[in-house]
Amino acid sequence: MGENTAGPKPGTAHPDFNALSQNMASFVEEAGRAAAAYLKPIETRTANTGLSDEVGEIVKTLGHVAEKWLIDPQKALEAQTRLGTRFLDLWATTLKRMQGEEAPPVAAPTAQDKRFQDPEWSRNAVFDFIKQAYLVTSHWAETMVEDAEGLDEHTRAKARFYVRQVSSALSPSNFVATNPELIRETFRENGANLVRGMKMLAEDVEAGGGELKLRQSDPSKFRVGENLAVTPGKVVYRNDLIELIQYAPTTETVLKRPLLIVPPWINKFYILDLNPEKSFIRWAVDQGLTVFCISWVNPDERQAEKGFGDYMREGVFAALDAIEQATGERSVTSIGYCVGGTLLAVALAHMAATGDERIESATFFTTQVDFTHAGDLKVFVDEAQVQAVEAMMKTRGYLEGSRMASAFNMLRPNDLIWPYVVNVYLKGRAPFPFDLLYWNSDATRMPAANHSFYLRNCYLENRLTKGEMVVDDVTLDLGRVTIPIFNLATREDHIAPAKSVFLGSKYFGGPVEYVVAGSGHIAGVVNPPAKPKYGFWTGAIGTGSYEDWLGQAARHEGSWWPYWFAWVEAQAPERVPPHQPGEGHLPALADAPGTYVAVRS
Repeated sequence: MGENTAGPKPGTAHPDFNALSQNMASFVEEAGRAAAAYLKPIETRTANTGLSDEVGEIVKTLGHVAEKWLIDPQKALEAQTRLGTRFLDLWATTLKRMQGEEAPPVAAPTAQDKRFQDPEWSRNAVFDFIKQAYLVTSHWAETMVEDAEGLDEHTRAKARFYVRQVSSALSPSNFVATNPELIRETFRENGANLVRGMKMLAEDVEAGGGELKLRQSDPSKFRVGENLAVTPGKVVYRNDLIELIQYAPTTETVLKRPLLIVPPWINKFYILDLNPEKSFIRWAVDQGLTVFCISWVNPDERQAEKGFGDYMREGVFAALDAIEQATGERSVTSIGYCVGGTLLAVALAHMAATGDERIESATFFTTQVDFTHAGDLKVFVDEAQVQAVEAMMKTRGYLEGSRMASAFNMLRPNDLIWPYVVNVYLKGRAPFPFDLLYWNSDATRMPAANHSFYLRNCYLENRLTKGEMVVDDVTLDLGRVTIPIFNLATREDHIAPAKSVFLGSKYFGGPVEYVVAGSGHIAGVVNPPAKPKYGFWTGAIGTGSYEDWLGQAARHEGSWWPYWFAWVEAQAPERVPPHQPGEGHLPALADAPGTYVAVRS
């Protein structure tokens, strides 16, 4: 029905009510389709029950905040009075504006807030009142969380996070009736925008099996292996957990020591090989590195019992064995990204305990080994919530990738959720073909045993830096890891905060080069020298805090990639003729990027 919606007549200043009525009929039809897609898993008893647990957690957490205020009626009254006073001020300024007088705003959005950029939000007194009323209320709610006495820090962090989610969802910019831009767009198109949006909503609920699979990019414009992950190479090894890709050399000589990349299994490895202009892997190859990269399987119930030890042995250690067979080189340089870096750190501690010296230097991209300051993701981790996730995983043997993707989006709802809801489902505009957001939606599942171990041992109990983590009967001690470490953090990282990465640097037993890049978890890493967007900071770690370090660090313009390569090359500068993938003792099994990366959740 969306293709035949009636659009506006050229030159009309008012809606065509005949076209509007036709479009509303189409809108209702598409809404019925969306509702049917939502109800189908409930009717067939295949619905994911996680939503009710999440809602219950929100209600319980915000209930704790309310209790802290209600035990002191005087303080509760004062809080209500503050809100009432702000609204009286808002009424007064609004009346002045309606009488043609100038009046400064009672509340104004921050410069970074893009929701209220349309001029009508400030020019029209009614919409200005709606905007300011929302800002006053949301700021008051945030203050109630911060000023609640007697809350433990975990509950306060959860309450802070949930208030941000609720206030983001209730923003007047998210609704047709209270957003001047949406009202104008709807009248201009006679409601055709709502029909297109509801059609896409129905498609996305169907694609999500009853849950909304938020459309952030145009998936029809991307194909892994065709315009994503196109750096030439071969799969030279495969087991139940990994495919190992060896990339084809582009230089006459290469550094003798190969490079192994251990990406996160929470996402797919091609974030480091998006396209030729952004590809860290292609750039590393062009510097003369023999690059091997793990591509993790997208697990299902067959990998349910695969734990951290299995990922270490069948992932990192199996890759090291394969690299030696392919190149004859036993010593390697390594990179671990995010949770892949956590696994690499675990592997290094295990190797230090068992006398395995094959990895001679390690680089960590936005990796946590200590989880004291683990950021907003800790909101999702306490004993009750971990037990709920474990119960959910027990039924299938894995956690759906969409659950983690949604959690990451919730860290920045005003950037990663609601702009797409408004633009796609209300304005009816197909999203731009953005490779990074396509990758973001290409989520992977997590096997039950591995994910449970990670949540409990890292986020919940922080065992690695305490020297209490045991993997394959070996107690791990990061202090025994004495190889050179390059530890990259990013300033605006919500997943692995720079402060957390900084603290983790102090637990290694050898020299650590701590570097902070601009931007966040992804953009700070994928910052190629040809088009650098952000600078980076360097400096000795010392004994002070992260804030002390940042205040004394040297800032550099451009990408950190060349700085990193100089660090790697200085350790082992010897060069040799290049190794062609598939021509050694390991034959090629498939062209890069392989088969595991093509499996979608």
